Amino acid sequence: MASLPHLHSLSFHSPSYLHPTKSKSPSYQFLTMPSSPSASPFTVSAKEKNPWLDPFDPGEDPGMEINDPFPEGKQQEDPRLPDNPTNPYGFLKFPQGFNVELADLASKLRGDVRRCCCLMSGGVYENLLYFPVIQLIKNRYPGVEIDIIASARGKQTYEINKNVRWANVYDIDDKFPVPAEYTDMIGVLKNNYYDLVLSTKVAGFAHAAFMFMSSARDKVSYVYPDVNISGLFLTEYFIPPNLNLSESGYHMYDQMIEWLGRPVKNIPKEPVPPLKVSISKKLRAHVAEKYTEAGAQKGKYVVIHGIQSDSVASMQSRGDTDSLLPIELWAEIVKEISDAKPVIVIPHEKEREELEETVGDAAAILFMTTPGKLAALIEDSAGVICTNTAAVQLALARDKPCVALFSSEEKAKLFVPDAEVKNCTVIASKTGKLIDIDVEAAKAAVKCLGKTPVFA
Repeated sequence: MASLPHLHSLSFHSPSYLHPTKSKSPSYQFLTMPSSPSASPFTVSAKEKNPWLDPFDPGEDPGMEINDPFPEGKQQEDPRLPDNPTNPYGFLKFPQGFNVELADLASKLRGDVRRCCCLMSGGVYENLLYFPVIQLIKNRYPGVEIDIIASARGKQTYEINKNVRWANVYDIDDKFPVPAEYTDMIGVLKNNYYDLVLSTKVAGFAHAAFMFMSSARDKVSYVYPDVNISGLFLTEYFIPPNLNLSESGYHMYDQMIEWLGRPVKNIPKEPVPPLKVSISKKLRAHVAEKYTEAGAQKGKYVVIHGIQSDSVASMQSRGDTDSLLPIELWAEIVKEISDAKPVIVIPHEKEREELEETVGDAAAILFMTTPGKLAALIEDSAGVICTNTAAVQLALARDKPCVALFSSEEKAKLFVPDAEVKNCTVIASKTGKLIDIDVEAAKAAVKCLGKTPVFA
């Protein structure tokens, strides 16, 4: 083989399998090749390999030239023919490897992602905080199709996400799944020929094996720190700082974001987009009809969310279970709202009777259980007063003024970082319990909120 003069100074560190140590965050080594008259300079990113994948892998081949055959920058849009509009299954979408005349070989070697599936753990709050990750995937891999598998409550969240192709119901947190549903979901994953499968569940042996049976090219998940065998089934894994990811608040998916947005050859690090939601016209019209019947007008009402209830539709975070206030305390806060009509959202109809007796005609009461309806209600409102539920994140996503009540300052900093910049007033309890919150401070914040121009 002819020697390559511009590769003479390329050097490699010893393979990672000789030192199978784990780190909480991936590390990168950048090896730069000097320019020469016959080749243009470029930078190669060499990442530590997963020691479980192949202990006999000697590392990169120093004699392989990978510069010229590859186009520069991010992947191109999918070159395959469009779907047949009369066929719901899209028969023109061939599996990978079966249409090499349309998909170039370099796309597979580059690691392009045409189809991605996200296995979501948690409820509405956890799925809502995953929206920036989905947008990051869309930005990093142009033309990618993103599918979601989540619980019944989590699936409802993707009604307000335009980047998701479809969402399916399957609870990956169920420790004893129905065998028929388990095998059916494996079939769904295999039949879609995913390039990348991401999971937000902290995986043990069983969940890692479930992802392995999907036959996806790349399988990425969080793992337990003491269950090392899980790495055998995964392409990449992260060891979270807490076994409950939700305890990290707004930045609960930082490790996955760091890996997805990592810089590669000729592609810089992808910035993290903010949390945004999309609301359809049909949903807006439906919610507008509801609050109009309750006696509220667009832009002249305040949404109140966080009524104490045992309903699963309360939209709490798993990382902050002390985030609901009794009706009696809400009644005191409602009395301070004079410039706009309070609209109290209840997660269950059984709360209506007690609320009507306590508040009376001072506020309108709406029964809403889905994040899509709540987002549409917040969109047409003048502001939001809530505890640490999904309502606070929806208000910030739609740039609405918000008064958020937290059980402690630590929780507030975790779930609403940079609250001042985001037009959010935080009221925190000094005892660490939400029920001991300073009601007078909350009343004062509500009065200040009422003086903003949107309440005029």
